[in-house]
Amino acid sequence: MADTKTADVRPRYRIRFPSDGRGVDQDQEWAEIGVNGNGRLQRFRFHDYDKLYKQPGLYEQIFYEELECQSPQVVTGLLGEVLASESLDASDLRVFDVGAGNGMVGEELSKLGAETIVGVDIIEEAAQAAERDRPHVYDKYHVLDLTDIPPAARSELEDRQFNCMVTVAALGFGDIPTRAFAEAFNLVRDDGWIAFNIKEEFLQPGESTGFSRLIEHMTNEGAIDMKAGMTYQHRLSTAGEPLDYRIFIARKRCEVPQAWLDD
Repeated sequence: MADTKTADVRPRYRIRFPSDGRGVDQDQEWAEIGVNGNGRLQRFRFHDYDKLYKQPGLYEQIFYEELECQSPQVVTGLLGEVLASESLDASDLRVFDVGAGNGMVGEELSKLGAETIVGVDIIEEAAQAAERDRPHVYDKYHVLDLTDIPPAARSELEDRQFNCMVTVAALGFGDIPTRAFAEAFNLVRDDGWIAFNIKEEFLQPGESTGFSRLIEHMTNEGAIDMKAGMTYQHRLSTAGEPLDYRIFIARKRCEVPQAWLDD
């Protein structure tokens, strides 16, 4: 894989978090940020990713410096440990990075040793940011809706013969619904590796996104064979409180049928 070094020179932003962010849902968090050099602060909602990605280095400064996010390193690190425990080489992975964003997970996968990495995101600004900040990480980066994949794109993705899918910090808030996750999962070959994380509350019975039921189906019906998992601190909230996520590392055994998504 070619050089994956992130641009060294980036703007530094003035960031002001709300004085009391307690009680604010994670997908409604925000901060006031100075982006135009005139001293004025603009409010950015964190899940308005298109606006964040347009500002070089802003996403990293908010989440990885200020809020101490460690998910790309932790998820790919656990995947690497499991591969090593089975005497497998990460260079043999053909990875589908789902919800790839600006390429931070892809960069960690490249450090792990993966030599073939294809990204996908529904946001055009994500692909632009990945090309701007990490231009040599992805063999290809698709901008598409995984619930409505055009035939030409589906054929290209199938030809990749993915043996690994990774999705980090993208599930449970509507960014990647269960149907999109299943479509990506089904593009991976049987016996391929699946690595993902999700907020713990989305694993509780009766939660509204459907991920708890889907993961339960996949586990109980043998679609995945769990190899490792752990709960850890994904990042801090704007109130300084820990946000706990769960990692799953598994082997795919069979596809997710439509009936499970209709359940």
